[in-house]
Amino acid sequence: MAPAIKHRSSTKNLPLLLIPFICLFSVVRPSCAADPTPTPWPHQFHSILFMNYSSSLQLIDLWYDWPNGRNFNIIQDQLGNKILYDLEWTNGTSFFYTLPESSPAEECRTAHVGVGILRPNWLDGAHYQGQRHVDGFLCNVWDKADFITYYEDVVTKRPVHWVFYTGRAAHVMTFEVGATLEDAKWQAPVYCFGKSEVGIEAEAANAVHIGAAEENSTVGLRRGSMRLDI
Repeated sequence: MAPAIKHRSSTKNLPLLLIPFICLFSVVRPSCAADPTPTPWPHQFHSILFMNYSSSLQLIDLWYDWPNGRNFNIIQDQLGNKILYDLEWTNGTSFFYTLPESSPAEECRTAHVGVGILRPNWLDGAHYQGQRHVDGFLCNVWDKADFITYYEDVVTKRPVHWVFYTGRAAHVMTFEVGATLEDAKWQAPVYCFGKSEVGIEAEAANAVHIGAAEENSTVGLRRGSMRLDI
């Protein structure tokens, strides 16, 4: 009589087969679980922004200069001849003015907001919302303090788009890291000094701009760079 053949259950060996995969998973998982964080802004850059808010369209020429504590927005409305210059300093002073080439009148308004320009790491603490396609780019998306939704290109880490809580949206057309504007262009005209508010209406003075960010301990970003008709 032939001896009975004992068959080993393959299930007993299954745990041994899974060990390499379990080890691999334990190594890979932590890096996959960590949410990406926004790339800090370069200390100096030049960007052209297309702003869209309901029936209002604007083109903004933005110069950001953190080492020198200044931020400049040159704003033009769609089909408009007048150009608004929005010059911000880290001491909280902002000048809103026009120049003679786009406006015959000497128009200037000064504002003291009490806070400086945005820091390069102003997006620290933003909440990751996943990935979305916008303007033809795959972007990582963050929300900051119920104030702004920020889109960054997954590949290049450049900003692509942001939307304020008011619905005003910025589309980044160009982003030149390290570009600077000559010092002479940062000087507000002489008629900005010694006058309180001249010529420029409040709506224009409160137009969207990237620059100072007003913070408090409970809200974080409350208004600012991006001070838009708040």
